[in-house]
Amino acid sequence: MSRAFSESLYIVYRRIKAISIAALYYLFRFLPMDDKKVVLSSFEGKQGYSCNPKYIAEEILKRNKLSSQPYKLIWLVNDTSNIFPSEILVKKNSFWNRAYQLSTAAIWIDNHRKPLETRKRKKQLYIATWHGAIGFKAVGELRGTSFPEIARLVSKHDSQLVDYFLSNSSWCSDMYRKAFFYEGEIIKTGSPRCDVYREAEHMRKRIRKEFELPENSKILLYAPTFRSGTQNMVMNTLSGESRLSYEALHEVLNKKFQGDWYIFVRLHPSLKGQKFENKENNSIIFDITNRDDAYDVLAATDLFISDYSSIAFDAAAMNIPVFIFAEDMDDYVKDRGRLLWDMEDLPFKVSYRNDELLKNIIEFNEEEYHNGLGKLRDEVELLEDGYASQRVVDLIQKKT
Repeated sequence: MSRAFSESLYIVYRRIKAISIAALYYLFRFLPMDDKKVVLSSFEGKQGYSCNPKYIAEEILKRNKLSSQPYKLIWLVNDTSNIFPSEILVKKNSFWNRAYQLSTAAIWIDNHRKPLETRKRKKQLYIATWHGAIGFKAVGELRGTSFPEIARLVSKHDSQLVDYFLSNSSWCSDMYRKAFFYEGEIIKTGSPRCDVYREAEHMRKRIRKEFELPENSKILLYAPTFRSGTQNMVMNTLSGESRLSYEALHEVLNKKFQGDWYIFVRLHPSLKGQKFENKENNSIIFDITNRDDAYDVLAATDLFISDYSSIAFDAAAMNIPVFIFAEDMDDYVKDRGRLLWDMEDLPFKVSYRNDELLKNIIEFNEEEYHNGLGKLRDEVELLEDGYASQRVVDLIQKKT
């Protein structure tokens, strides 16, 4: 059986499945819609209290304390054992719950595409936050021939439901239209998840206390992006066999920046539940992959390393030194499609081998880096001032 024929059969199956489940949405339309009900989700329910929806929820909860008519927050998640604030009602992300909760809520907030069966009622407000702003990797239609047809169908369907797409830059606004077939309104609010940087000093103390680190210690966060399961780099990262040498990296950090350094490893949320088996010095390395939200750690970070993760740009927005370790660029581009940036045009030093990375860290020039960040911010017309969540909730209150 050819690959094209198999894909066609799968699309037929998904369409039939979507039509069947959509019946639930139409059934629940007989129930009243709650004007104060907000349903949130992160990474299709795979992730708990995290990313942009988390920080929007925090702002809503803050305003609820001053309101006589508070919003009711419902969070759809696959694993209901995840920890959430007591004010949020947590529901299993099942077909039935998803259809009922979405059908009876006035407001949806999500950082991922809604499933193909999702149906939206008139006067409902759907705010798409997406889970990556400015980034390296091609997404959606920008992936070209590597973008699966079923993903194209889901993306088009979701974009027809969305009322507002959040953006942090003119670069992002332009990219969303090209990648997600979106023709609706895009509002430049900034990224709610980056608001946490306003509390950077508090986060530095809190994270060090949580992990029992010295108060003046320094943290490197290493966060490689997601790859398909067939790619060697995924397995290498999981097993600690990546060519990134943690002990050599630790030695160079101590030499260049002084201080007491610790390395935090954060794999992509899609790999949550996977075990990172470190074969080096466990006393200096912490695996935070299973942590729901990485942005409190990012705000407490002194240096950031990734390959193609959009978190690199968020770290840069927080003025954190960023280094790129792209040891498998050719394979990655072949699998995911071309990168959206020429790496050499960015203020981040790029390394393709471990020895290059160590050299780039030793030769890091802070003034040169911050000058480069300024030019990048101007080029993309960046808005990250720590008030994105406030702007989003202002919009919700205005529209509802």
